[in-house]
Amino acid sequence: MHLLWLIPLLPAIGAALNGLAGIRAFGRRTAGAVATAAILAAFAVSVFAYVDLLGRPVDGRLHEVTLGTWIPQLPLRLASGELGSFAATWGLRLDALSALMLLVVTGIGSVIHVYATGYMAGEPRGGYARFFAYLNLFCAFMVLLVLGSNFLVMFAGWEGVGLASYLLIGFHYEKTSAADAGKKAFLTNRVGDWGFLLGILLVSVTFGTVDFREVASMVAALPSGVHVGAISAICVCLFIGATGKSAQLPLHVWLPDSMEGPTPVSALIHAATMVTAGVYMVARNAALFSHAPEVMAVISVVGIATAFVAASIALVQPDIKRVLAYSTVSQFGYMFTALGLGGFASAVFHLMTHAFFKALLFLSSGSVIHATGGEQDMRRMGGLRKYLPITYVTMLVGTLAIAGVPPLSGFFSKDGILTRAFFGNRAIWLVALVTALLTAFYMYRLVALTFLGEDRSGADPDDPLRHVPRESPAVMTIPLQVLSVGSIVAGFVGVPAALFGSSAIARFLAPVFPATGLGGGGHGSTPGPSTAVELGLMALSVAVAVAGLLLAWRLIEVQPGAAERMARRWPRVHALLLGRYFVDELYAATVIRGTVASARGLWRLDTGLVDGLVNGSGKLTLITAWFSGLTDRTVVDRLVNLAGAMIREAGLAARRLQSGLVQNYALLMLFGVFAFVTLSLFV
Repeated sequence: MHLLWLIPLLPAIGAALNGLAGIRAFGRRTAGAVATAAILAAFAVSVFAYVDLLGRPVDGRLHEVTLGTWIPQLPLRLASGELGSFAATWGLRLDALSALMLLVVTGIGSVIHVYATGYMAGEPRGGYARFFAYLNLFCAFMVLLVLGSNFLVMFAGWEGVGLASYLLIGFHYEKTSAADAGKKAFLTNRVGDWGFLLGILLVSVTFGTVDFREVASMVAALPSGVHVGAISAICVCLFIGATGKSAQLPLHVWLPDSMEGPTPVSALIHAATMVTAGVYMVARNAALFSHAPEVMAVISVVGIATAFVAASIALVQPDIKRVLAYSTVSQFGYMFTALGLGGFASAVFHLMTHAFFKALLFLSSGSVIHATGGEQDMRRMGGLRKYLPITYVTMLVGTLAIAGVPPLSGFFSKDGILTRAFFGNRAIWLVALVTALLTAFYMYRLVALTFLGEDRSGADPDDPLRHVPRESPAVMTIPLQVLSVGSIVAGFVGVPAALFGSSAIARFLAPVFPATGLGGGGHGSTPGPSTAVELGLMALSVAVAVAGLLLAWRLIEVQPGAAERMARRWPRVHALLLGRYFVDELYAATVIRGTVASARGLWRLDTGLVDGLVNGSGKLTLITAWFSGLTDRTVVDRLVNLAGAMIREAGLAARRLQSGLVQNYALLMLFGVFAFVTLSLFV
């Protein structure tokens, strides 16, 4: 446990080796081996830490390591008006939540690293090493985010993953679309980061500390039912940060465009690292959010709206990776719905299972793209099952998992969220059910268009030069099989009591979260629903998933062309979904155009008014200086010269009186006496 600092350090060392030396000196095999060994070593240490934590008593599953002082003790005026103090350390914290997240980040990250060694084999040697340096750096910052014991350390990791995502999304920076996507992701996340940073500042002045444990203790000491306005303000700001990182409405627009990055990057961002950060941050601060019920209601509404909107967009997207991107947005909407309804453990459970099947789906799509020579448009695929049997099976497993078909992992985690929604808000539950139907539909559509039916590539099958798809190499298919196993069995850690399980993951996470009801939500939570009700809800969710799969099967395979006929029948709806609700266009017409117009207006103000005033002042100064020079030459200089001439002439006159002859002096004295006597007589 004292080696906790090694977990972020190991991938950081891998990033440094590849970034500083690998780009110039390493071959592809060496660069890939260094990066993969670094993340595998971090995973091994994470497993050791997890096992050690698991062996401790439930109330003692907490370990903190202080690496040094970041901000020394400083006086601080608190929001209450009292004079307090503030300090921050470089601290790491391992508890049930961070331990589970460590396994997800380093475990899924290790599988993606292995896959990437094969997928990126066509890159130039220097670019290959650069890619793995970025990939290791991404994981290092994400681990730091997860392990941070206070808001500032988390924020350091938070900003680090934002930087690494910019580098990875825009990895092929020579492509304008990739460079633009990287900038879009970076700038959109800065909006959310502004809220997160403001929330941290509010935490510091409200509580006098940014340590998670101390803040949770202070909040827990508040009387039950007391909701402080400052806590609500903090939670709003933190949720803005989570909205940016986890791609929730209206800051979701960057995530689909991040598909411009290589497929391993997409898998890492969507499954194990960056997008999970927002959910993790809210779950980490469950004590704060539990005292802000209005903010929790907003979170649940934003979450379910995001889930439905993204799922509806995915129905008509032709790009295989964009379908999965909107699927990610939708699934994280599910997680925020659970968070807003108090189901913190349910959200984290779905985050874990989602990491398996979403990484599997993205890497399977990468295998398809690799086999078809870079093709991503599903309208130009079809019939790939016979060429890519392993990829087909793994993609099918991921599809059934995300659709919620038992006994795959997605069934158990999604059922927990739906149950929470049923007892928390029936309207949200109904929208969640419809979203589950849409999820099953668009995922079967993806499988059918890609693997089933006839070849739609347009190439002549008799042409000897035609590109024939081939199954990916073992270094890519073995990770798919590993993730398939995870997608099948990962859900068994959360089997509910209604199915003769023990909800092990909820009990494991319970000490981290406050009591939220429905059983398994937190430490000391209230009993859950009756077995009959829970079984009925499970049966309904399975029926909805199967209905979605069957509907897609009927419209795509039984009645070919039905989707096109529906698009012609409802052209406006189809255009709205295909245009992704025109959110990007709305931003372009308002925020972007407004920013550009403001910049041009300020430029005109600067050049016309500010520069005009400065230039006019300069010209006025020149004119004033010219007149001043003229006055100096014609008046001042002449007066000075006149005074000098007068003095000179007076000096010449006085000089004549100084002749040196005594008789002249005597004569002058005589004249003087004469004048004095005459004046005296007259006066």
